[in-house]
Amino acid sequence: MILDGKCPTGPIEQTWDKHRFDLKLVNPANKRKYNVIVVGTGLAGGAAAASLGELGYNVQAFCYQDSPRRAHSIAAQGGINAAKNYPNDGDSIYRLFYDTIKGGDFRAREADVWRLAQVSNNIIDQCVAQGVPFARDYAGYLDNRSFGGAQVSRTFFARGQTGQQLLLGAYSALSRQIKAGTVKMYDRREMLDLVVVDGVARGITVRNLVTGEMESYAADAVCLATGGYVNVFYLSTNAMGCSVTANWKAHKKGAFFANPCYTQIHPTCIPQAGDYQSKLTLMSESLRNDGRCWVPKNKADLGKHPNDIPEADRDYYLERKYPSFGNLAPRDIASRAAKEQCDDGRGVGPGGRGVYLDFSSAIKRVGADTIKERYGNLFEMYEKITDEDAYKRPMRMYPAPHYSMGGLWVDYNLMSNIPGLFVLGEANFSVHGANRLGASALMQGLADGYFVIPYTIGGYLATVKPGQVGVDNGEFKKSIEDVKAEQDKLLGINGKKTVFEFMRELGGLMWENCGMARSKESLEVNLKKIPALREEFWKNVKVTGSGAELNQQLENAGRTADFLEFGELLCRDAYHRNESCGGHFRVEYQDEGEAQRDDVNYCYVGAWEYKGVGKEPELHKEPLKFDNVHLAVRSYK
Repeated sequence: MILDGKCPTGPIEQTWDKHRFDLKLVNPANKRKYNVIVVGTGLAGGAAAASLGELGYNVQAFCYQDSPRRAHSIAAQGGINAAKNYPNDGDSIYRLFYDTIKGGDFRAREADVWRLAQVSNNIIDQCVAQGVPFARDYAGYLDNRSFGGAQVSRTFFARGQTGQQLLLGAYSALSRQIKAGTVKMYDRREMLDLVVVDGVARGITVRNLVTGEMESYAADAVCLATGGYVNVFYLSTNAMGCSVTANWKAHKKGAFFANPCYTQIHPTCIPQAGDYQSKLTLMSESLRNDGRCWVPKNKADLGKHPNDIPEADRDYYLERKYPSFGNLAPRDIASRAAKEQCDDGRGVGPGGRGVYLDFSSAIKRVGADTIKERYGNLFEMYEKITDEDAYKRPMRMYPAPHYSMGGLWVDYNLMSNIPGLFVLGEANFSVHGANRLGASALMQGLADGYFVIPYTIGGYLATVKPGQVGVDNGEFKKSIEDVKAEQDKLLGINGKKTVFEFMRELGGLMWENCGMARSKESLEVNLKKIPALREEFWKNVKVTGSGAELNQQLENAGRTADFLEFGELLCRDAYHRNESCGGHFRVEYQDEGEAQRDDVNYCYVGAWEYKGVGKEPELHKEPLKFDNVHLAVRSYK
């Protein structure tokens, strides 16, 4: 099947404005007749629920945390992009559009990316009005800094806790609507099934994580804003609760999964210290504004204190390889460059899995107080974890799984191939291509929630009669029965291996064979080992307790079961794509260490249709057209 993204035609500068005008409207008196479910309350979900409630729709919002404030968006650190050009350094909507297309290695839709760049400026105004405490310069104007993949300063920030401050802004807007009664909040609920009636998304089934009770909810449209899936690697920068479950349940009900092999490795994370770790800690990309990445030129210097290694004996490898962008090379390129140094035997720290991020030059230039003002909380966090003072000795960094560019396939309206199912933020595939530029995740989440879905969902609801299906429909009863049956199956196995043993084993396979580098041979290994591991899981996992209570082992078992199915799809997608692009680096396809794209054969979105566990999924393609940014070799040299 050739997929239609329903992208508007004509001059790209006019596409979003014209499309908004062409969408059907729901008049204010009729909005209160419609019910909308929003799953996830991070930046995309929280902004969407607040905006739809403000418009007058009846919204039911769900999160598995005890509060929307605990959504993983809170962990974002460095900033949010927008094309306001306050520093007057040559930025524009077109340049943000161009940088994002190029940064994604020409594997994203032009129309979606243009819209993202266009609404980026509105996001900053919205958040300032909410009271988000963005950094300001001496005169009181909003300040900016640079991020990877750009030669302008367009990133707005709140020290090293931008995600937290933006989430508090969305949470305040959401809380206002909860108080007004337009949004009903359901916390401690995990979505375990999508209810589809006659081919249309009509609701969800969730488990109350406190009581264990299964609950179903019906609506006229469902919005998934449930984040990414990189915990398939086990060790990642994501919170432990982040999973693929909501997206995977929708996929098993017919939603196409697009580009799952596009996963991002973040170059600046604190290296793993031991096997006891359950997650890794991100250090903001903003640190590369003032920090310089290097390793010793000579292996004989690896045992020395970094401050004792002379400048002439240091290899500032990013500045050497990519002089135009230096330490602000995009994440995929910076990650592979760090791995290259470590593979060459010049990695620092335990196990040789680390590179230095050095602030000594910046401290000499602007002073320690200025560096503390810019990144103080990040330095504090680093010291708490490593017991090292980064003001006095360089930080140690190593790449780690961080973000998923792939997700459920959506059209220009953010609707999946299942009518009535919309997908927002990191949960969809739409704007980042094969590599996300830093500070663009917060931009996409808020763009989708505040400025896209309020228009596009109205265009759909205007064609739907409200309240056609309720929870008394037989599909809701069947959904609860199916979810309970899987839960009982997990509880009844009573094997000998814990859930985390299986998750660690899967994560190890994924990282070693489908991580920063993949090959035909390594992927073939995974396509044999993952099904075998999944079979063992269903015979030998041990889940204690019962389903009628708070049971985190049961929660994690369900998420692991989904990862064991999804991991195979991710590897299959990487196996079929015989090229390197962005975060998908097949070692057979490279040119002097740089990714080698195949635009003739692979310039498309690969969207997979579920056919059953252990059965080969069906691939559908959406061709990508580039009328405004011409396909070219992606170079940052």
